[in-house]
Amino acid sequence: MSSVKSVKTWFQIHKWTSLICTLFLLMLCLTGLPLIFHEEIEELEGKPKLAKELPAGTKAAGLDKLETAALAAFPKKVVRYIYWDEHEPNTTTFSLSDSINAAPDNFTTVIVDDRTAEVLEAPNLQEGFMYIMLQMHIDMFLGIGGKLFLGLMGLLFVAAIISGMMLYSPIMKRFNFGMVRTEKSTRLKWLDLHNLLGVVTIVWGTVVGLTGVINTMSEVVLGLWQVGQLSEMTAPYKNAQPLTGKLSSLDGAMAVAEKAAPEMEPSLVAYPGTPFTSKHHYAVFMKGNTPLTKRIIKPALVDAKTGSLTDMRDMPWYVNTLFVSQPLHFGDYGGLPLKIIWALFDIATIVILGSGLYLWFARNKATKAHLNRLNKQDFESLTVLAEKEN
Repeated sequence: MSSVKSVKTWFQIHKWTSLICTLFLLMLCLTGLPLIFHEEIEELEGKPKLAKELPAGTKAAGLDKLETAALAAFPKKVVRYIYWDEHEPNTTTFSLSDSINAAPDNFTTVIVDDRTAEVLEAPNLQEGFMYIMLQMHIDMFLGIGGKLFLGLMGLLFVAAIISGMMLYSPIMKRFNFGMVRTEKSTRLKWLDLHNLLGVVTIVWGTVVGLTGVINTMSEVVLGLWQVGQLSEMTAPYKNAQPLTGKLSSLDGAMAVAEKAAPEMEPSLVAYPGTPFTSKHHYAVFMKGNTPLTKRIIKPALVDAKTGSLTDMRDMPWYVNTLFVSQPLHFGDYGGLPLKIIWALFDIATIVILGSGLYLWFARNKATKAHLNRLNKQDFESLTVLAEKEN
């Protein structure tokens, strides 16, 4: 009796968690598919590398000179961030805004050649097919509210996976694993296929679902880091006078950070006054130099007036968890072979979600037809009784 009651409970959990999240999960799977291959899609478009071929050993111009070139192209703006795109060698990217404390979406991207300090491109990163796919996948153009909502859908997805397994276990005690009853009704065939694909993708679905939930918490996680570790690192400057005059050399700040972490390479530089540092520091974020460690970030705070290193620490575990989960969510660890595997699982999940909707509608239709037959039989019985009494 308890077993029957347990199955009914798991069925209700599976039904409602699936129904609530299915349409949003379908959207995430469909938008996620091109995002898995975004690098390959860009290559197919035939876009050449931005930096020109120069003789081997050509010296880099230096960050100070690159900054001057970027600001010369947009003299009314200020630099907030510098970062490097591993898919565009020999280039440095500057993120410029109208002011140091402008809104996050107020930015102009400028890509500069590392060696010649030539401005190569100022792309608009807020347009195009891939931008739409990315924003729909991240927050549906709804900001942090959209992110948190999709995070909730991800939790429901994981609950649907777990409850589905709890329902599939007793079925497998009576049937062979992988059973698909093609000789039976269409509904039974799709039910068996739905169950089989669900079992095959259970690990992938759980990993992608949970990493997706973690990614939707990025603002929350970074906010905790800002009020926690970052506040501790910048505490000695809490009552310091505002910065005035020319800032210390960017090249000097980079050299200090690289000396402090010789086995790492720069990932991003945040300027004083931006959310990822204080009003008195360059924050040079260093990363590992292997495929497995390049998501482990270590911030170095460099006094923007004196050019000296004031603090450098490992990121807290919850920040590293966020950074590690991002490439894992899109299968971006093992090159093209892993991306293909991720895409196949993605397509299988689309079939699971679609078949789940079909099974729900088919079940409702069958239930209504059964109730109509019962009602018709009751009506006919009452009619017969009424005729006999008359």
